[in-house]
Amino acid sequence: MDNKKNKDDLFRFVEYSPEAAERTGYSDYSYWKSVFQNFFKKKSAVIMSCVFFALVIFSFVALWIGKYDFATLKADSALAFTEPNSEYWFGTDNLGRDYWCQVWYAAQTSIKLALIVALGECVVGVVIGCLWGYVRQLDRFLTEVYNVINNVPMIIYMTLISLLVGQSFTIMAISLIAFGWLTMARNVRNLVMMYRDREYNLASRCLGTPVWRVLTKNILPYLISIIILRLALSIPATIALESTLSYLGLGLGIDTPSLGILLRNARNYFLDRPYLLIFPAVIVSLITITFYLVGNAFSDAADPRNHV
Repeated sequence: MDNKKNKDDLFRFVEYSPEAAERTGYSDYSYWKSVFQNFFKKKSAVIMSCVFFALVIFSFVALWIGKYDFATLKADSALAFTEPNSEYWFGTDNLGRDYWCQVWYAAQTSIKLALIVALGECVVGVVIGCLWGYVRQLDRFLTEVYNVINNVPMIIYMTLISLLVGQSFTIMAISLIAFGWLTMARNVRNLVMMYRDREYNLASRCLGTPVWRVLTKNILPYLISIIILRLALSIPATIALESTLSYLGLGLGIDTPSLGILLRNARNYFLDRPYLLIFPAVIVSLITITFYLVGNAFSDAADPRNHV
């Protein structure tokens, strides 16, 4: 009898309350809020992102506070190879031109090229990757296209383009996008193939949901972390590739300054005039390192599996 009484004391009926049910069933979870919360927990990534944004902003401020204008630079052989001083903050090049405005104008050009190419590769790669992974009829064709383009070194493409078409900012941006979407498309395609036959996607197709809606609503949210990672890593990779191509004479035209062109011009003088190499090399290194760390941190923060 006592045992039964004790059990009755442990359980009791609770009156139903709609307000209480709403309160306990509500969740204020927000995907992007959780992404930024996780990202800001990584102090090193936050510091690196601040360094990058400060570098971009200062590239504009530096030209404004500089004593010389890039558009009106004139060669003066008497001032050639002037060491950095109060008049020429980064010294002068082999033609006697102010190196401060050249370096920061080149940094603007390289960053602008990297952002355009990264966004272009992202858009083209995601669209082709989604179609490649979801539409079975296109799998064989796009696989062969990928193999043909990917098995030829980028240096050969850029050599042919520079010789047959020319060298300019627009030509290089289009060329890098045309051959740089492969990695993004391959990663997206592999993930789409993993998710396309899940039960909820099969149910959506049975209900007559259009393909574009299945891709954008059911599959694309799972790809955000990979897309962000590839987008972030594409920016330093583009700057490094542009520097390499310009160093080999296959990048931008000589009338379009970039960090790669400055590095190429400094190769004959850097042993005697190391400042010609140090300043552009430091900026390239800062951009590459900061975006690599920020990209990895933001990708981890965007992964829903890391959200609590």
